[in-house]
Amino acid sequence: MKKLIVNADDFGRHELINRAVEQAFNFGCLKSTSLMAGGAAFDDAIKLAKKIPGLGVGIHFTLANGNPVLPPEEIPSLVTAEGFFHADYVTFLKKYFGGKISLVEVRSELAAQLEKILRAGLKLTHFDSHQHLHHIPGIIEIALDLAAMEKISAMRVADTKIFDGELDSLGKFIGRLGLSSLAKFAAHKAHKKNFSTPEHFTGIVAGESVNEKFLLKLIENLREGTTEVMLHPGTDNKILRDFCRWEHNFEEELAAVTSTKILGLLAEKNISVINFSELRSKS
Repeated sequence: MKKLIVNADDFGRHELINRAVEQAFNFGCLKSTSLMAGGAAFDDAIKLAKKIPGLGVGIHFTLANGNPVLPPEEIPSLVTAEGFFHADYVTFLKKYFGGKISLVEVRSELAAQLEKILRAGLKLTHFDSHQHLHHIPGIIEIALDLAAMEKISAMRVADTKIFDGELDSLGKFIGRLGLSSLAKFAAHKAHKKNFSTPEHFTGIVAGESVNEKFLLKLIENLREGTTEVMLHPGTDNKILRDFCRWEHNFEEELAAVTSTKILGLLAEKNISVINFSELRSKS
């Protein structure tokens, strides 16, 4: 049987991302999202999630390119002098593999993020991470342990395909190859602990948006099992590009998942759109 999970990352980062999640759920094929505990629009996201009981909400563990939940002085290796996480995954990984990131602090911060969301009253369907850092050896073990303690039993495996999207630089090739290798390692760890994961993953990880054409081709050629599509939808490109400092086409992704062509093709192909709570374990 063919199933699809359409998941919006960065829920809680900005109210215009939250509005996009709401629209994509009400008028499109999005049934899942991942919440940033340190996001500026966290409280708004919590209110919205409680209004939409059919929306599956996971935790978007964050260790780079965002705001920590713990006071910066408690996690000095994870933050800059200004008290923010390091700028991006490249900066984080350089410090991590250089021995300058404390795993004790990683555990404390991720535990605090999880506690903040659970304290707000949400039941979480899955976990993943901002810029895919939960796949890293050392961090994956912490994330799995924390999730298991709270009976969160599903995880994203960002086993990206090297040729999804533009491949116009050596850096993109190496990045996708590296992420795919790390994702397979993380999946092995997760399955040993009886976590559920989708069989397939897509979503253009190098910055390009998932547009209607991309989704039409994906649905026409969807493989057996469950495929997760990662999205970053939003309602206003100018505001979100300035806020996130990311030249992403948020609006195009929202348009794609609310497209009547996409919804019609899903119905024609009898493809079930689900969230992570409906996955089965790999035991």
